[in-house]
Amino acid sequence: MDKLNEILQELGISKVKLARYLGVSRQMIYNYLEMNDVSKWPKDKKMKLFNLLDIKESSDIGNIKVDTEYINKVDMVLNGESSNSIISHSDTIEFKDLKPREQELLNDIIFIIKEKFTEGSSDSYVTYKYLLHFIQSLENVKELKYIMGYFDKLLGFVNPEEYAFNEEEQFILESIMHSAMVLYRGGGASKNRLAEQHRKFVAEIEHKKEEKLGRTEEINSAKIQALHELGYTEINRDNASEVLAKIAEIQSRDV
Repeated sequence: MDKLNEILQELGISKVKLARYLGVSRQMIYNYLEMNDVSKWPKDKKMKLFNLLDIKESSDIGNIKVDTEYINKVDMVLNGESSNSIISHSDTIEFKDLKPREQELLNDIIFIIKEKFTEGSSDSYVTYKYLLHFIQSLENVKELKYIMGYFDKLLGFVNPEEYAFNEEEQFILESIMHSAMVLYRGGGASKNRLAEQHRKFVAEIEHKKEEKLGRTEEINSAKIQALHELGYTEINRDNASEVLAKIAEIQSRDV
């Protein structure tokens, strides 16, 4: 089994890729790879693995030589299987304009999330709802990218000296994050000691909500006034540009 793991690593086949190819959960892949002999795998999964590796029986694994030709052959089999996954999502997500590595990444993300939902964990929905909000905010809050970089480094996925974004800002935030995590894990922080800081945190959020509500009301008021001045009852495709220009004019009167 060590030889199989070694070959999969040389081929660049992740647990997620192999799980998707075999049609099982990622956890099941871990279970399979912990067995001491591939012959103990379920017959259908074993035959799919043999097909992927272009072998006839488990004893052939020790004779596999990974070279460019072999890698390309395995990739062709994997891509053939992956295309089914891509097509299965085509009714909701458009893949054809994405690069191959982008398609693969998106498929891995979808596969993992689907797997978590299938497992039926009580907090899966909330977790991935938060993730959705996180992703939606990435372009507006640059620090979210730095935070992702910090945890990628902490978990060993990337080099700690890699700075994919703004190096100085990323360095500063990572240092602050590390200090906070040391304090959090070391027991030097307590709810009572941090209660005042959390109160300020909540107050800041409430203040932002009030500001946003105020801006929304201001825009709605300007829209109503613009429609009134132009003699319209609603914004539509024909008058949108004119109404928006009038709204901008009304707002500039208060400057």
